[in-house]
Amino acid sequence: MEKILIVDDSVVQATQLKNILDDEYDVTIAQTAGEGLHRASSETYSLILLDVVMPEMDGFTLLKKLQEEIITQNVPVILITSLADVENEQRGLVLGAVDYITKPFHALIVKARVNTHIKLYNYRRQVEAQSMTDQLTGIANRRKYEQYCVAKWQDAVRLQVPFSICMFDIDRFKVYNDTFGHPAGDKVIAAVAKTAAAQLQRSTDFLARYGGEEFVGLIMGAPSEKIFQHMKTIRQAVEDLHIPHDTSVSQWVTISVGGVTVIPQVGSDYDFYLKVADTMLYDAKKHGRNQVVWADERMKQLWEKGASL
Repeated sequence: MEKILIVDDSVVQATQLKNILDDEYDVTIAQTAGEGLHRASSETYSLILLDVVMPEMDGFTLLKKLQEEIITQNVPVILITSLADVENEQRGLVLGAVDYITKPFHALIVKARVNTHIKLYNYRRQVEAQSMTDQLTGIANRRKYEQYCVAKWQDAVRLQVPFSICMFDIDRFKVYNDTFGHPAGDKVIAAVAKTAAAQLQRSTDFLARYGGEEFVGLIMGAPSEKIFQHMKTIRQAVEDLHIPHDTSVSQWVTISVGGVTVIPQVGSDYDFYLKVADTMLYDAKKHGRNQVVWADERMKQLWEKGASL
């Protein structure tokens, strides 16, 4: 059931709106702007109904704050007001409100407008989700990754927790395509993505297709040694799929993995550590493929198959 948040200091008005919508939606009431901002930031809603006239913080101010928050800036807001003048309506729309509902309430109009904006919101979410998903593998695409990595890097800086960047690709993939054809190559890419995704299922794990046969993973909150072991598990899981390769280069399809774990500081450059992860991947491929090479928090290399040559 879709969730709606009503922010209104009037218990009578809020309850009246809740009664109109209760049969179709899960409705929550917040009686102050502060409570409304907290609930909107910590829970997931498909629509916010916001009273314009409230003590301490009016609806226009709260609307502006909601638009500034990454979590809530895309949630549609309908303003509730008895102010019928054009100036206030224009002000609300400029700040980002999608519509107005005027008092006294008419149940049919309230339901019609709420239904319309929730349908539009869900349609936008569906389109956005499709635009952020790699169609071949079903995991996140490069566009989603570029948005996600910035936000999560900032979270790691703020929380001072370990942040790991992992890059891996399919070994000798061009040879595979030349031998078995591109449709078979696409199936291999999808199989590798599915296998890796099955091992990266925590809410703080992220996996995306970086391009071609290359993938990038981001993991928060675990030290380098633990991540290093986990990446070895993923590498082995891909090998254990036993997808035949051109026997002149390899018996099975395998991957090489490189990465780095760091506790980022204020001013740390994400792109620098992405290049470190890419360098670790290069070393893994240079020294035999089908292995994990990792840089720990002290930039010491961890090798799955012996020391660097």
